[in-house]
Amino acid sequence: MREAAIEPSCLFCQLQKIGSERIVKENDLAYTIRDGFPVTEGHTLFIPKRHTIDYFGLLPTEVIAIHELILEQRKILLASDSKIEGFNIGMNCGQVAGQSVWHCHVHLIPRRKGDTEFPKGGVRHVIPYQGNCEDLR
Repeated sequence: MREAAIEPSCLFCQLQKIGSERIVKENDLAYTIRDGFPVTEGHTLFIPKRHTIDYFGLLPTEVIAIHELILEQRKILLASDSKIEGFNIGMNCGQVAGQSVWHCHVHLIPRRKGDTEFPKGGVRHVIPYQGNCEDLR
């Protein structure tokens, strides 16, 4: 397998070489780390080894590689913490969507009962006051 394209100024590209001790798991095309600024305990990132800006730049094989790591880490997190009852999976694509690191990464955020006052609607609340929907009962 040929080496993935690395962008010298990219945090996540550099992490593959300098800081690789943070890598929890990897496969040929992607790797996993715990988020450095976790929203909840166990917040995990899935990052393609090839430098690409966001999800829409991923190759189909990279999507599959990330998906396999997500499923594996979900099992590990559930086995390690019986209070986890759900997950949010998400990514920020573009500055207006909140992206601040310009290398694709997928968030897996474990959720526990009571970790927020009003969890109903989940990711619909990324834009304040726009996520409320009468159908969400």
